[in-house]
Amino acid sequence: IPSKRHEAVGKDSGLTSYIERLNNTLRQRIARLVRKTLSFSKKLKNHIGAIWLFIHDYNRQIRQKLAEQGDLVFSSGLH
Repeated sequence: IPSKRHEAVGKDSGLTSYIERLNNTLRQRIARLVRKTLSFSKKLKNHIGAIWLFIHDYNRQIRQKLAEQGDLVFSSGLH
């Protein structure tokens, strides 16, 4: 994450739950991040590609869900 987009927060802020949820979802949906022997690829490029695909699909699903709920930020095009 570029330093311009990153802001460190403490555990008492309650904002760490979002990133912890993302980390958990990554581990659950990308098997190659859990165990080296399952779904393993020797090429780093393949690991990066799998993570890239997951993040883009996950973001698309989140935006779609928020748009269906009528979230003002996403429906107004301010994202």
